[in-house]
Amino acid sequence: MRCVMDTSAPDIVFDENGVCSYCTEFLEQSGHVLHQTPAQRQQEREAFVARVKAAGRGRRYDCVVGVSGGVDSSWTLVQVVKLGLRPLAAHMDNGWNSELAQNNIANLVRSLGVDLYTHVIDWTEYRRLMQAFFDADVIDIELLYDNAMLAVNYQQAARYGVKFILAGTNTATEGMRLPHAWNWSKFDKRNIKAIARQFGSVRIDSFPAIGTLDRLWHEVVRKRRWISFLDYLEYNKSDALEALQRDYGYKPYPYKHYESIFTRFYQGYILPHKFGVDKRRTHLSTLIVSEQMTRGDALKDLENIPYVSRQMLEEDQQYFLKKMGWKPEQLKEYLSRPEKPHTAYASEREFYGRLAGVYRWWTK
Repeated sequence: MRCVMDTSAPDIVFDENGVCSYCTEFLEQSGHVLHQTPAQRQQEREAFVARVKAAGRGRRYDCVVGVSGGVDSSWTLVQVVKLGLRPLAAHMDNGWNSELAQNNIANLVRSLGVDLYTHVIDWTEYRRLMQAFFDADVIDIELLYDNAMLAVNYQQAARYGVKFILAGTNTATEGMRLPHAWNWSKFDKRNIKAIARQFGSVRIDSFPAIGTLDRLWHEVVRKRRWISFLDYLEYNKSDALEALQRDYGYKPYPYKHYESIFTRFYQGYILPHKFGVDKRRTHLSTLIVSEQMTRGDALKDLENIPYVSRQMLEEDQQYFLKKMGWKPEQLKEYLSRPEKPHTAYASEREFYGRLAGVYRWWTK
């Protein structure tokens, strides 16, 4: 075996050598990025930066960079500034940021001298939306954060006439796709509204939802592009983390996306206990296949709970219960209920699928 994916991914297939379909698909689709020479990458980077500068000439900003406080987005912002671009840093605050994440963002934008826009969702509204998703028993509770984050970035790009949104997504550390059963379409505004309406009749006011047609408007009509910027760099996560700590006072998190207290509780506790899913498997497998980690080290990591300590898990559970207004019995009852598919509620999934071919053709 090459990676650490297993049959918790329902559609996984292993070949005669024990190599899984996720590894094979990842290399087939991303090998051209992973195996670029430094000279090729530099040439493409310089050409792309020139495009961004030309498109943003005469405007206050020439790109938007979404920042979460994590390593990938933080390193993206650092490199964008070093390359002479003029970014607006955009952050979506849903009320679950760790204090560490807030400090990392503040230190970074201050050191780099860039402007930061933060969209703060009304907590009462967001808590009710989360409660609706819990009541619906769907797997992708983080659809709420991810959808709002996408919306904020596109909205800020529209506000300032920016054509490029430069994201910390990349092939080297997260190019392996998540199993379809582990998450949901991040542009499914209809699914969010349907669940909100069915469970508690939640009124959406400050939540900046974005749907399939909104995305097409931004990317096809207005020609705004969402770019995995780190693919233009020789990106090594451990090297980037070391530089961030040395030069910008950055403090690390134990696992990917743990800058949010809810995200780490969701990924480290709710997903494994209610849905039988450990997202570390795809994150670690990507690092193995891109030769940034050995399989042995990844297996050792998986022997531990997805928390620094059980004490942190207990602290996060208490924080979650208090913030959501739950009693321990409510959490236990929620975890015991069976999962329901997102398709049990109205969705844009089928509509998105019909348009996906057109979108892929347009963004080539």
